[in-house]
Amino acid sequence: MILTVLIYALPVLFAITVHEAAHGYVARYLGDNTAYAMGRVTLNPIKHIDPIGTILMPLLLFFATKGMFLFGYAKPVPVTFRNLRHPKRDMIWVALAGPAANLIQALLWAIAYAVLALTGSQEQFFLEMCKAGVLVNFVMWAFNLFPLPPLDGGRILVGLLPWKAAVAVSKVERYGFFIVLALVMLGIVGAYWLWPLVQAGYFGLDLLGLDTPLPSRIR
Repeated sequence: MILTVLIYALPVLFAITVHEAAHGYVARYLGDNTAYAMGRVTLNPIKHIDPIGTILMPLLLFFATKGMFLFGYAKPVPVTFRNLRHPKRDMIWVALAGPAANLIQALLWAIAYAVLALTGSQEQFFLEMCKAGVLVNFVMWAFNLFPLPPLDGGRILVGLLPWKAAVAVSKVERYGFFIVLALVMLGIVGAYWLWPLVQAGYFGLDLLGLDTPLPSRIR
């Protein structure tokens, strides 16, 4: 279990850091300097780590469930949407930036795995780390696209809906975290949203000739 934690540590750190920084970079580009002024437009992982949500909760759940159930979160990058040049439209791009960053990272980890495999590398630790990097980023990409505020998918939905419907959906945000947590624990998010999208991600890699197996612990 300790070895598994070590294998996943770097991929998770990169996945969280780049995801949150991407929100900040895009928000600044589109007119909102809130995150930049608070020092959150950075690739420094310390700025994005929440001691409870990023470290304590995932570790406790990992050891308590023997790796069968994990849940965590980073400190969300602050965005003042009214500062964006086109708030309703630009909200969509800011929200998409995080999942897009994870999708790109999944591709890069898959390329790294392919390079190691093609060169006949016997470094099992790094091969497993690359496989973990693909899985972690696909999971973050899929989970954050779930269409319920405060997740990125919920903000995208608010940006796409007409004003009246958007206001109604945005009111769910205050309860959104608890609703999502309940749906995760009931297995609904995993069975009907997360894993179908993750499988689609792996299918996409196969089409690109980057067949990457699941980490050995999960397979």
